[in-house]
Amino acid sequence: MQTLFRYNWQVREEWLSWCGDVPLEELLRVRTGGVGGILHTLFHIIDVEWSWIRLLQGQPDFQEKFEEYQSLEKIRELNELFRQDVRGFVNSWNASMEERILTLPEPDGTVETFTWGEVMRHALVHEIHHIGQISIWAREVGKKPISANLIGRGLAQKD
Repeated sequence: MQTLFRYNWQVREEWLSWCGDVPLEELLRVRTGGVGGILHTLFHIIDVEWSWIRLLQGQPDFQEKFEEYQSLEKIRELNELFRQDVRGFVNSWNASMEERILTLPEPDGTVETFTWGEVMRHALVHEIHHIGQISIWAREVGKKPISANLIGRGLAQKD
């Protein structure tokens, strides 16, 4: 589990660096798929990861507004701020947490339940899905996308 989070964080950092060479207009341009454009999708990835971890920690979830983060620097700052909370939780992950239950009341009065392991894996694949979208958009702006390879990243540590 921890290896895949480290993978996501490493790839995310590479994408944030990649964005430094792209004009802001291109980063903000609304594109087909995803939640908008490149910067908005990176914002969404960061926010969703943090939101799920907060829920697992028993903390209230709230949604940040992208309108307040429409620059690469603000996205980087948000990433660092949220990563502090997420990293601590991920680094403390152990097998005993896998089957714990997260209960989420829905607006219609129903209740959904998920295992913590299921939520963690959802957060992982959510980011991977959106990074794939950004990879396609990278080619649209004429730039080579960041490698999605896990192999060769120096992440081989025992979880």
